[in-house]
Amino acid sequence: MTSNLRWFAATVVFLSLHTATCADEFKTPSISTVHVEWRAALDQLKIELSAQPSIAERFTFASRRRLPASDPRVMPAFQQLNAVTSRIYPGIGRSPVPVLLPFDPALFLNDRANGAPESITVAHYQSGFRQADMFDAGAAGYDAVFALPADYDKGSLDRTYAKPVEVHITGSLLVYDINDPFAGKGDPVRALASQFPDLRRVIREGFVRYRFSRFGVPYVVSIQCLDSVPRSRRLACREASAVAEHFLKALRIAGGTPGRKRASQSPVAFERPSRPSPNFTYRPPGEIIANSGYREQSGYPDHTVYSQIRFPLERAPAFANSQSFLNWGDCFLRGRVPPPRRKGASYRCRSNDKQLVFDESADENYAYPWQDNFCEARDFEVGQCASGFGHQGQDIRPSSCILRNDGADRCEPNKFAIVAARDGVVIRSSKQQAATLLVNTTTEHVRFRYMHMNPDQMDTDQLLSGRRVEEGEEIGLVANYQDYPGGTTNHLHFDVQVFTREGWLWVNPYATLVSAYERLIGGRGREINKEALPEPSAKAPDGTNPRSASATSD
Repeated sequence: MTSNLRWFAATVVFLSLHTATCADEFKTPSISTVHVEWRAALDQLKIELSAQPSIAERFTFASRRRLPASDPRVMPAFQQLNAVTSRIYPGIGRSPVPVLLPFDPALFLNDRANGAPESITVAHYQSGFRQADMFDAGAAGYDAVFALPADYDKGSLDRTYAKPVEVHITGSLLVYDINDPFAGKGDPVRALASQFPDLRRVIREGFVRYRFSRFGVPYVVSIQCLDSVPRSRRLACREASAVAEHFLKALRIAGGTPGRKRASQSPVAFERPSRPSPNFTYRPPGEIIANSGYREQSGYPDHTVYSQIRFPLERAPAFANSQSFLNWGDCFLRGRVPPPRRKGASYRCRSNDKQLVFDESADENYAYPWQDNFCEARDFEVGQCASGFGHQGQDIRPSSCILRNDGADRCEPNKFAIVAARDGVVIRSSKQQAATLLVNTTTEHVRFRYMHMNPDQMDTDQLLSGRRVEEGEEIGLVANYQDYPGGTTNHLHFDVQVFTREGWLWVNPYATLVSAYERLIGGRGREINKEALPEPSAKAPDGTNPRSASATSD
C-alpha cells in the first residue's frame, strides 16, 4: 500500500471513529441578541404622552448624555414611567426592551390628576381588556396575557365565540435561531400599516400571529384559534384576528429600562456526565417508530439542548416513548389489526408490522431504550417536522404501571409526582388542560408545557397564571386526562417552545430531556441504533420490575 493510500485509509478510519464518537454529542442553541433603539422609543413615548399635554410636561425627555448608555438614569422619562406603571404591572422596569401594552399611561395619569374615582377599572385604560392575567418582565424581555370579555361588543368585535378571548404578547431581546422553513411568510395588514409598517399576519401552529418590529425589537401578538367557521365554544381565527387587531391599535409604551448590550450566543458542545450509566439507553433524536409520522414521514434529528432543566418527573426510572404506537395505543386512529377485545390480545397498527399487545402495563412500555416521538403523527402543526404536522412534544411514562387489579389493562393515574423544570412563572387559565412554565433570564427565553394532568386538580392546587414556582417544586401528578379522565394513557406530555421572530415555536425536546435525565440519574446514557437493540428489559436500574404493581402496594 502506498503512503498516499495509507494516509487515505487512516483518514477514513479517523473520520469514521470521530463520527461515531460525536454522533450523540449535544449542543446548546444559537441565540441572537437584538440592538434596542432606545432613542426612537423615547421619541415615541413623548408623542404618546403629548396626547395629554399637562401630563407630558411632568416627564423629563432630555437624555443625560454624560452617563453611560447602559445606565438606567440616562433616560429619566422611562424611570418616571416605570414608577407609574409598576403599580399595575409589577417589575415592568426589569424589561430590557420597551414594553408595549394596551394601556394608556397618559389618560390614566390625567384622570388621576383630575380626581377621577378610584372605582374606574384598569379595563377603561386598556380598550376593554381586563387586568393582565399574567405579566412577567425579566432579563430577556417581557410576556403578558390579557383577556377581552365575551360581552365586549364595540365596533366590529361582535363574535359568536361565547368566552373571553386570551391575547398573548411577547417582546424579546433574545431570538432563537432555528431552522424554520416557514419563516417570513404572512400577509400585510393594511389597516395597521401606518402604525406597524412591517406587520405580518399568519396562522401557524394553532395561533393567529401578528409579528412586527419596533425600536429594533421583535414583538409578536398571538391568539390560539382554529381556522374554521365561528362557533360559540370554539374560537375561529377570523374572530380572533379582529380581537388581535383591536389589541394592536391600543398598544402604547408602558415601561422598560435601557441596559448594556449583550453578545449573541453561538452553539457549543453541551456538557454531559462522563461516567456512563449501566442501564440507560436511548434511540437517536429524530428516530421515531417506523411509519408513525404524519404521512409516514420520519422524525426531526435535533441534538440541541434548549435549556439545562430539572427532569420533569420527580423520580427515576422514567420512560420516554410513544403512547399511540406502543402497547395499548390507538395507532392514532389508523386502525388496529385485528381490533383487540381483551387484555393481552395481540394486534398491530395498520401502518406498520410492529407487534403489540392490548395492555398498558406491557414490558416494552416500561423499559429502555427511550424513543423520540416529537414528529409522531398528530393533527397539530409543527414547522420543525418534515410534513409540517406532528406531536409537538415528548411523551414520558413514570417509573411503573400500578394496576387496580390483575385483570385491569389500564395504569392508575395520580401516583407519581411532576416537578417544575426551572424557576419560572405559570401560564394557565382555570379549566385549561395544559400548564405552561415561562422562563425569562439573561441567557434564555423559553417555555415548557405540561399536559394530561387533571385540570380540576390543577385548579385546586392554584396552578394558574402568575404563580411563580421553583425548580424541582412539585406541581402535579402524572395522569391520563385528555378531554376527560382516562382519555389517554398514564403519562406526561412535555414540550418546549422558544421565541423566534415568528413568535413561540415548538422545538424537539428530546435531547433536552435526555440530558436532564442523565443529570437526574448521575450517568451518561448510551445512544443505540436499531441494529444494536437488545430485547426490552423488564428491569429498572435498581433491579426491580417497573412494569406493574398492585394498587394496594403504593
